[in-house]
Amino acid sequence: MKHISIYVCALCAMLFVACTQSQQKTMTANEDSREARGVAQAAALWTEQDGSQEEFEQLVKDYQCQTDSERVALFESLSRIFEQVYQSADMLTVELLRPTQLTNASEPQTPDWIMSGYSPLAHFSDDMFANKLAFITILNFPHYSLEEKNRLGRNWTRQEWAMARMGDVFTTRVPAEVNARMTQVLANAENYIADYNIYMGNLRTEDGRQLWPEDKILLSHWNLRDELKALYGKEDGQEKQEMIYQVMKRIVEQSIPAEAINGSEFVWKPYSDVSEAEPFTRYAKILDIAHALFEEDRYCPSAPSGIIRNFEEGVEIPAEELDSLFRALVGSKQVAQVASIIKSRLGRDLRPYDIWYDGFKARASLNEDELSAQTRKLYPDANAFAADMPRLLQQMGFYAEDARAIAQHIVVEPARGSGHAWPCLGRKEDARLRTRIPANGMDYKGYNIAVHEFGHCVEQVLDMYFIDHYMLSSVPNTAYTEASAFLWQHRDLQLLPGSKMGNGIKDPNEVLDQFWSMYEIMGVSLVDMSMWKWIYAHPKATAKELCEATLQIAKDVWNQYYEPVLGEHDCILLAVYSHMVNTPMYLPNYPLGHIVQYQLEEHLAQCKTQADFADEYARIYKLGRLTPKEWMIQAVGAAPSIDPILRAVDKLCAESQKQ
Repeated sequence: MKHISIYVCALCAMLFVACTQSQQKTMTANEDSREARGVAQAAALWTEQDGSQEEFEQLVKDYQCQTDSERVALFESLSRIFEQVYQSADMLTVELLRPTQLTNASEPQTPDWIMSGYSPLAHFSDDMFANKLAFITILNFPHYSLEEKNRLGRNWTRQEWAMARMGDVFTTRVPAEVNARMTQVLANAENYIADYNIYMGNLRTEDGRQLWPEDKILLSHWNLRDELKALYGKEDGQEKQEMIYQVMKRIVEQSIPAEAINGSEFVWKPYSDVSEAEPFTRYAKILDIAHALFEEDRYCPSAPSGIIRNFEEGVEIPAEELDSLFRALVGSKQVAQVASIIKSRLGRDLRPYDIWYDGFKARASLNEDELSAQTRKLYPDANAFAADMPRLLQQMGFYAEDARAIAQHIVVEPARGSGHAWPCLGRKEDARLRTRIPANGMDYKGYNIAVHEFGHCVEQVLDMYFIDHYMLSSVPNTAYTEASAFLWQHRDLQLLPGSKMGNGIKDPNEVLDQFWSMYEIMGVSLVDMSMWKWIYAHPKATAKELCEATLQIAKDVWNQYYEPVLGEHDCILLAVYSHMVNTPMYLPNYPLGHIVQYQLEEHLAQCKTQADFADEYARIYKLGRLTPKEWMIQAVGAAPSIDPILRAVDKLCAESQKQ
């Protein structure tokens, strides 16, 4: 797109504004700055196709608000429009994706797979610039940088914050065909991962033994990881853990037999099978997404890479800041101290997969088969879980009326994949909880995941249906909804009927569990972030080259931060997460979510009753989409930090040494 005399156009328009201001009421310096900013930003996106310089100046004259009341009226009108557009498009997307995402829908046919990559909003930005609504929005609600939001936002009212978020709607002009391309490649990657099942009953040891029953099917990486966690303390646990670890390595290095992926008939030995391997499909999917991001880069001069857009505009924390934060924890002295405790409990040297050690959790001492029997009886299907949601909320401390008000906006559906929460984008739409439910009912692992997704949905309902401004709906970034999901998942046993389990992180074991979870997922995130840096440095790389580079990155991170406590030089385990394939740069949200959760837990632990807990949780999650820093300050009085958990672990380890 060719821009016509951008700076001249902007200057002329700003001079026009300055002349007309003398006829207006007295305005504050901040308002004056806002008006000039709006004109400059609108001019920077004006092209020859939009009209002449004179037409731009007339647009400014006709549509830039002259009074506060005009601006508020425009804000309310635009808010209503955006809600209806986003909500309607999302409801259409939900319906189109039913066959490919849900098990209670009809079997997906070719048209369903095609439409899984369709985006009703692909042309929205183009249309809004064409009809000039985007320019009207920019003129009156200009964009503020992250630094400005954090600095100026300290003194903003809720409405001013909402208006600033309106300024984030139109900041680039990515063509519809480029948006559609991104939607399609993401859908392709998601469909690939959703069917990445490993038939565990088909695995054989080197001497030909079968360790799992025929009907054991585990989705990579989620179910493989959770199965590995559940094997601690079992008689044949370590042998099975070693085999899962071997399968994971075969997946990452792309030496897994192609027939083993979702193959119900293929019998193989993970340690030695040399059947024809998958042809680097895992890394080809990542490159498809990368190439779509490269296309977007051309239209985003202020944020010219997917990395910048993801972290500085999406997460709203620079990648370098997160990288330093994560390295500070995984490289801390506390890691070796906690690893020593785990080694003592296991009575053996640690292995790489002990990164998922699950023995700190209260449920580690419980019989999972008994838990599964209980959850299967409680939740034979999705409807049973949905019917129980008001009780779950009341168990957490919500009053009965509030529990019903929240639960009525959540729908439970059986997922083809591992499960997820689908947010509501308007106040006529429900949040959707998707989880895997086998024919014999929801086992404990499925229940644990369902409670996690329920935590997402409760947050999504609170900051949509109970928020003061639509433009502030949602949370600062994905990590903050993950914090809510972790907070609920952490209490899964407490939420079972008749449970006597405790609430919160007062138990020292819970603190150690939180820390070890951070240690694990931060390493995974460092690999993910480093992989994307490599991709941008090598834009013409092949899938094979990306595979080799990712393996080396995983080895480097492991050797520096994990080999000293878990052993095994050049381990590639940190690259196993499926998110690396289907959701670019998503993984850092998890450790950040753990950090936020821990600070929330410390804050919520001060509540004297469960009702107080629920009230404070609701207050916090109705803060909405402030910046991550400002949200945390208003929530708990401090910015995101690893210092609280490092201090807590240090104290626990010191006390342990005295005993």
